[in-house]
Amino acid sequence: MRILVAGATGVIGRPLLHLLTHGGHEVVALTRSHRPVPGATSVVADAMDRAGLLAAVDGLQVDAVVHQLTALKKVPTRESLMATTNALRDAGTANLLGVARATGAGRFVSQSFYGGYGYRDLGTVPLTEDAPFGETAGPFPRTVAAMRAAEEQIFSADGIDGISLRYGGLYGPGAVDGMLEALRRRRLPIARGGVAPWTYVEDAAAATVAALEHGRGGQAYNICDDEAASWLDVVAETARVFEAPAPMVVPGWVVRLVAPYAGALMTRTSMRLSTDKAKDELGWRPSVPGYREGLARTRELASRGA
Repeated sequence: MRILVAGATGVIGRPLLHLLTHGGHEVVALTRSHRPVPGATSVVADAMDRAGLLAAVDGLQVDAVVHQLTALKKVPTRESLMATTNALRDAGTANLLGVARATGAGRFVSQSFYGGYGYRDLGTVPLTEDAPFGETAGPFPRTVAAMRAAEEQIFSADGIDGISLRYGGLYGPGAVDGMLEALRRRRLPIARGGVAPWTYVEDAAAATVAALEHGRGGQAYNICDDEAASWLDVVAETARVFEAPAPMVVPGWVVRLVAPYAGALMTRTSMRLSTDKAKDELGWRPSVPGYREGLARTRELASRGA
């Protein structure tokens, strides 16, 4: 396939580009930079500038579009810091669907996030994709609404098989950089709290390829490790593996006071996700069972300069 990837230089985009090119696919990278993207043909445009974006792809033909755009380098402290990512999920998705129509793409794969199930305690039974998603009656309604808007758009797009991948919290090469910087500066207070699904970034990339090749249009797929874990467990293990200072453990109310969004995500949001659907329909499996193995692999890759 010839695939246009928005976000090809991001945390997921880099391993995704590698997997696609080594799998025989041709990649067109949508980028705002004029610097070449190794392994891909570049289209220079801003995904939020609809007119400029459509002009940039005029005459281009692709088979699929992948939306991996966010504006997140670390977990936001407040919901207001989600505004740009929310816009990319809502208006950005609309613009990229316009690209799909203009270029003849019949498939559209987009990233989503487990927070769309709700920022609250959802129990210990793993949630399937049939669980309510995008309900705005709870905390952070603008962020949840943006995730819902993205899925509604791609699932209802005429003539396009729209697929949404609901990732857990991302970790792995590139995804732990912000956490490590905060740990080394002793600026990462953490509290005991809920349990979250986690997704090793290379597995997120592999799931994207599997969705392009095997996913059913109009469907969402949970993509995460088999093992869920608390934020405290993951942050503490990151510090141990990378020999960084241990995180400061503080009461949950302190984290929620200074960082309302991150604090609620870490201490009041608790869920596990079932990935049976992705395993059955996409033929996808996580390459690591959980965060311990994933972080050990991340350190090994870093030590080799990979």
